[in-house]
Amino acid sequence: MNGSAALAPARLIALGSAALTEGFALVGFETYPDPTPKAIEDLMQELQRNHEAALIVIEQSLARNPGRFLRRALSEGGHIVITEIPEIHLSGSYCSRVESLVQSILGPEFLETQE
Repeated sequence: MNGSAALAPARLIALGSAALTEGFALVGFETYPDPTPKAIEDLMQELQRNHEAALIVIEQSLARNPGRFLRRALSEGGHIVITEIPEIHLSGSYCSRVESLVQSILGPEFLETQE
């Protein structure tokens, strides 16, 4: 870094069920328990409009049917980093988008653990 411009701190944001976001609140995340699709879209639009950096942790079920602004943030990358996490009751059967993509290209057996 050249030191001439200070970077604004990234916002840490958790979107999901109240039970899930409670833990993130304990470590300093802004939390949005049980957000509506409109609330998610409003937040994404605000972040994009203001060019804010953010790390967003979003519950899998909320990320699977993105609105326009969430889809844009997911596809662009850059100053908004989004990571999906499983719903608490589904954590044992969670399958990320990357895992699904790898399985579709290389087959489901590719990711099986070797014993």
